[in-house]
Amino acid sequence: MKHIIKTVVFAAFAFLFTSTITAQEKFKLPEYTQFKLKNGLTVYLMEQHEVPLIQLTGVFPGGAIFDEESKSGLANITAEALALGSKNYTKAQIEENVEFLGATMSTGASLEYAYLSSSFMKKDQKEILTILKDVLLNPTFPKEELDKLLSRRLVEMDQSKESPRAVLGSYYNKFVFGNHPYGNPEEGIKSTLETITKEDITSFYKDMYVPSTSAIAVVGDFDTKSMKREIESLFGKWKSEDVIALSLPVAPVPNEPRVLVVNKEDATETTFYIGGPGISRNNPDYVGLEVINTILGGRFTSWLNDELRVNSGLTYGASSWFSHYKLGGSFIMATFTANETTEQTIDLALTTYKKLHEKGLDQEILLSAKNYVKGQFPPNYETNRALAGLLTDMFTYNFDEAYINTFSDQVDALTVEKAGQLIETYFPKDNLQFVLIGKASEIVEMAKKYGTVKQVEITADGF
Repeated sequence: MKHIIKTVVFAAFAFLFTSTITAQEKFKLPEYTQFKLKNGLTVYLMEQHEVPLIQLTGVFPGGAIFDEESKSGLANITAEALALGSKNYTKAQIEENVEFLGATMSTGASLEYAYLSSSFMKKDQKEILTILKDVLLNPTFPKEELDKLLSRRLVEMDQSKESPRAVLGSYYNKFVFGNHPYGNPEEGIKSTLETITKEDITSFYKDMYVPSTSAIAVVGDFDTKSMKREIESLFGKWKSEDVIALSLPVAPVPNEPRVLVVNKEDATETTFYIGGPGISRNNPDYVGLEVINTILGGRFTSWLNDELRVNSGLTYGASSWFSHYKLGGSFIMATFTANETTEQTIDLALTTYKKLHEKGLDQEILLSAKNYVKGQFPPNYETNRALAGLLTDMFTYNFDEAYINTFSDQVDALTVEKAGQLIETYFPKDNLQFVLIGKASEIVEMAKKYGTVKQVEITADGF
């Protein structure tokens, strides 16, 4: 009897597991409508009726790559300043209305684009969309509020350097990309933030927030026909000014191993990145590389985490990833450790990484990673916010829904032999770049074994 029960339970579990995998393999991007307004604004509409919520996400070409060196941080400040007041609402009125309706609204800028994001109840659609339209099309950038924002940002920049993990990415990008726009720190630097004026912000807004190079995605509980009319009514009169074109040069490729030591005199730990050139977001081998990186440093049972955390106890966590941009990116391994174990940890990270090139992958580990990646994929797109983000990413990075609809097929198609080719092609082997934030007096001599060393003070302005 026990045997029968066990058999039934196992069969049920197997059925559920198989069903889950099958469902995952059939995961498709929900239907959506895409169109352009006469002013060139690209609009995505996707109905999702599970809950009475709507997400709107807008993206605009106002990222830090457009910052001039003398105005570093202007893109980020401009994006945040959208919410400081508009033609028909003060900052307080915007916040009070959004909060009263239980909605959310945020603005900001990353390296390559600026964004506006809002989530709200279906019943409040008209009120919130009216506010969002005014914030986006009629910002007033009130000087009093701008002064408060800039003062707060200067304080935050000092505070952020107290946390190596908060600023390590900015140091790494500046070290690797140098004066290329991908080296621009998104938050800017203090000396230039202090010079930013209302006129700078107004001018940047006029140049960069242009409908013909922007997109809005609306996902949620609405009717597509009525939402299309609403969007046309709200944003159809947005004037399309001349577009400022930015032709990005090819990102530099390092020709020697280098080390940047960022001295934080009171540090008891060293926090570091090791990396090299990466790939653009629309690279055709994107999915295969995500599977391979899962094995190296993309999950809790990854090689890096196993060796550095579980087996050696040198850190509480280690990981790796690809940072993807429009025209390139970075491959990065990251962790932290006590000052006295810095060399041991870096050596072990490099030894673990070498396994990828020298031994490659076998069928068993690849199958495990494939199942993990496919299992993690659908939950990434369960929310309206995530789906709106995917649609605007498709616009920004020039890829289409095939990424979603063929994802499982691409994962399944990855063979051990193909994985070996991808490792050889995309995972940098030579001229690795190291950025270490820690107590220089205890790590700088050791750092010389990894490459040419440059040392800076974390208290110095900039990255």
